[in-house]
Amino acid sequence: MMTFIEAFKKELAQEAIQTRRMLAIIPADKMDWRPHPKSMDIRTLATHLAEIPDMITNGLLHPKWDFAEGGWQPQKFDTAEELVARFDECLSQATDALNASTDDILQEKWLLCSGDQIFMELERWETFRHAMGQNAHHRAQLQVCLRLLNIPVPGPYGPSADEMGE
Repeated sequence: MMTFIEAFKKELAQEAIQTRRMLAIIPADKMDWRPHPKSMDIRTLATHLAEIPDMITNGLLHPKWDFAEGGWQPQKFDTAEELVARFDECLSQATDALNASTDDILQEKWLLCSGDQIFMELERWETFRHAMGQNAHHRAQLQVCLRLLNIPVPGPYGPSADEMGE
C-alpha cells in the first residue's frame, strides 16, 4: 500500500505540470494588470502561486513558519521564465522535503504565524493539503485573469475551450 508521503509526491508532481503551464504563458507586459482594485496584480498572484510549494517544505521540515523571524522576502519577477524558474526551485525543495519525510511525522503540530499572531495551527499532513488547495485556488484565479485578457489558457484536467478550438 502506498504511504501518504508517496501519495503526496505523486499529487505534487501531477499538479506541478499544470501550474508550470499556467505560469509559462503570462505575458511580461501584463504583470501589473489586475481585474479589480481589490485584486492582486498578476505579478503578485503568480509569484504567490510559484512559491506555494514553500509551505510544503516548511510544513514538513520545521515546527513553524514564523514571518517575524525573517527568512522570507517577497521577490519581484518580470517574466514568465523567471516565475517558472522560481516555481521549479520551490518545487524541488518541496520534493526534497517529501523525500526526507515519513508518515510518522504527519500528525505533529505545525504553526503559521508572525510572532504571537497565529494564522494557522495544523497537523503537518494538513499543510500539504492546504498548499494543494491554495495551488488550485490561485491557479484558477490566474486563469480567469488571463482569460479576461483574451490570452488562451490551458485546461488543468482536460482541454480548455481554447484548446478545443471553441
